[in-house]
Amino acid sequence: MADEVPMKVLVVDDDVVARMMLMHLIDSCGRHEIIEAEDGAEAWQLLSDAGASDSAPDIVFCDLRMPHLSGLELLQRLRAQPALAALPFVLVSAAADGATRDEATAAGADGYIVKPFRQDDVRAQFERLFADAGPDDEAPADVAHRLGIDDARLRLYYDGLGRQLEAAGLELAAADADTIIARLARLREGCAMLGLRSAVAALEAIGTAQAGDRMRVAAALNLANRAAARQGARV
Repeated sequence: MADEVPMKVLVVDDDVVARMMLMHLIDSCGRHEIIEAEDGAEAWQLLSDAGASDSAPDIVFCDLRMPHLSGLELLQRLRAQPALAALPFVLVSAAADGATRDEATAAGADGYIVKPFRQDDVRAQFERLFADAGPDDEAPADVAHRLGIDDARLRLYYDGLGRQLEAAGLELAAADADTIIARLARLREGCAMLGLRSAVAALEAIGTAQAGDRMRVAAALNLANRAAARQGARV
């Protein structure tokens, strides 16, 4: 659509050729406003300024190994900042081993792409992370009325659930399947109580067979966290 607002994407890579190639593939996946940074330190400055002005990107694609500030270090800083903690973050790297992927998941990465880039891999990140933007979530005013609480209390509930979802992303990175399924069921109850239907759907999609897919679990938790943050901001 001509009036569609472009998605803002931050691309971070110290290799200018790799950065340009990734930007081209992202641009080929839809209408995007692409911002670039040549290393983690520059990206952190951009994100810090954006967070303060409420103009953060919608998603970050970031190289894993860079001078000054690595992709993992940048991710850890973001997850420690309330205003940026739920920002979708995809790490890109030439490393395809399971240990590196597990490290990325444990740090809170929403996705992981192995170099050399393929358009299908890039497109899959957008489809997976933004397929359900939550248009069916219950309006905060309706939730407050249903629960018999005021806006201030509802906002506290959304914030509290967001913190639980964020903590679960770290705690479940090394958990067994039974623990993951039980924890997701409990979080799903909280999402349902607050009318976060998109989050409930994402968490329900993680069954016993998918519990071992750490990236998928992390993506579902982050989608739910973004839904809680989005609804909290609407209160």
